Formats: sequence, structure tokens, C-alpha cells
Amino acid sequence: MSASARIRDRITRFHRAREGAAAVEFALIAAPFFLLIFATLEVALFFLGSTIIENGVNEAARSIRTGQLQQSGQTVEDFRGAICERISSVADCSRIQLDVRTFDSFSSSSMTSPLNADGEIDDTNFTFDPGGGGDVVVVRVFYDWQLMAPGVVSGMTNMSGNKRLISATAVFRNEPFE
Repeated sequence: MSASARIRDRITRFHRAREGAAAVEFALIAAPFFLLIFATLEVALFFLGSTIIENGVNEAARSIRTGQLQQSGQTVEDFRGAICERISSVADCSRIQLDVRTFDSFSSSSMTSPLNADGEIDDTNFTFDPGGGGDVVVVRVFYDWQLMAPGVVSGMTNMSGNKRLISATAVFRNEPFE
């Protein structure tokens, strides 16, 4: 058998051979497939955490709205504890920031972004003023959510250090409890 015939024979056998084709095909799609799975899980966990934090803030803010917090003499740490009871399944309570303000009307309750130019939460102007009966109150809670796979969902970061800010806000008029 001539050399050219042997080469043609080997090329023909190579084209007919199918052993390992599935492994090669899986290797080609495995990286994008797992990237998609991890991105989906990351986004799902973020939205789960965001929803739990929002619900926790709304439930805890009810104590301000009804005057229970003010009349019982509770402090900012008591209010923080009430929120933490509701969100501890998804959040580290030491990383939440509170801003509770009182306004004369809903139209005068304009707020600014809590992030500074470095992408960090700037809490220097945060306050805790739950107000009195009939006051308009804005309760804002901020949490810096650490992304588990930042390279996978790099478009989600809006803070430094591969973090995403979760902001939960409740705006209401206090009941006339005084």
C-alpha cells in the first residue's frame, strides 16, 4: 500500500470515527452552559434577598406608622433589631444602614443617592427621626449585597468591591397617635 493510500485510509477512518464526540461537544458548550446557570442563580438569590429585605422594612416600619416605636421609647437600635429579625435569613445585619426622616408633606420628601463617588454608602447625613402623629416619614434601608460570582454578572455591580446596593424604602403618613 502506498503512502498516499495509507494517508487517505487514515483520513477516511478519522471522519467515520464517532468515539468521544459527545465529550467534545459537551466540552464546547459546558462553559457557556455553567456560566448561564451561575448567572441565573446569582440573579435569583439577589432578587430573593431584595424581596425579603423590602418586606422586612415594610413590616418593621409599621411600628413607626402606628406610633408604637415612638410611644414605647424605642431607639434606632431597637428598630434595627426589628428589621434584622425579619431579614437575618438572607442578610448580615451588621451591613444594613438606616435613614429615617420626617417631612411636612409628601411633595417635600426628596431624597439623594446614598452612594458616594467611590461607590460606597455615605451614611454621614443619615438620621433617625420617626416623627410624630400625622408626619410624613421616609424609611430607607440600604444593604450592600456581596455578589458570589462577580465575573459572571459583572453588569450587576453598582458599588465598589463587587457589590450591589439593595435599597428598601417605605414612605407613609404616621397615624394620629398623639
